[in-house]
Amino acid sequence: MPADNAKTPVFRHILVPTDGSPASLRAAAGAMALAKATGGRVTGFFAAPPATPVVFGRFLPKGYLAPDEHAAMIAKMTDRYLGKLAKLAAEAGVPFAGVHRTSDYPAEAILEVARERKCDLICIAPHTRQSIAGALLGSQTHKVVVQAKIPVLVYR
Repeated sequence: MPADNAKTPVFRHILVPTDGSPASLRAAAGAMALAKATGGRVTGFFAAPPATPVVFGRFLPKGYLAPDEHAAMIAKMTDRYLGKLAKLAAEAGVPFAGVHRTSDYPAEAILEVARERKCDLICIAPHTRQSIAGALLGSQTHKVVVQAKIPVLVYR
């Protein structure tokens, strides 16, 4: 039995980063179930890559886009990724808000949004889509786990 002064955490505001991968969607589904059980809410988050004139496919340059074309592509991707989370939230009956930022550093953006939105838990997939940048910079999930000031649930 816990001591009288011990507090059992109740997670009422969960941040769920997504990159559109199946792993991040599984983490989102788990976060929705937890939020429903605790009467909480979920903020979905997508860190969009900054606009560059070169578009890559499978790590190789495959074309060029004007800044407005790149912005439209990112907006479409953001709508698709956060839309999937919004659908999961609606199916679970959980309040949901979607947030996106443009950032070269997804882990930092995740932590910043968690602070700004006063989230009390981050529910994140154990890995994200692999890329050359990801291999060089290390796991974004690992960075979030190490640097977070709030609990992090790595959902497998």
